[in-house]
Amino acid sequence: VQLQASGGGLVQPGGSLRLSCVASGDISSINGLGWYRQAPGKQRRMVAHMPNRGDKIYGDFVRGRFTISRDNAKNTVYLEMSSLGPEDSAVYFCNALTYVRAFWGQGTLVTVSS
Repeated sequence: VQLQASGGGLVQPGGSLRLSCVASGDISSINGLGWYRQAPGKQRRMVAHMPNRGDKIYGDFVRGRFTISRDNAKNTVYLEMSSLGPEDSAVYFCNALTYVRAFWGQGTLVTVSS
């Protein structure tokens, strides 16, 4: 499975951003798609996960500000982010889970600053 993330950039506090991640390869092996983020000097944390079946899962820090969605026809997972603050600045990584292992995209940088 290969993952290509895009959509990061510079946004002002309180602003919004949409990240996209296109999956390719053995799509049928994917059980779920999601997003993680990693700020400098900090551990990678789950932002949101959307399994093929079941409920979406969000990190506690999301607090209703982000929404994960999928377009299966385009093999794409999205992360809509709003009410962004400086604490949301990080590299955001797309993640795909299969029964065998997890796959990671290259990451897209989100910077929230005025």
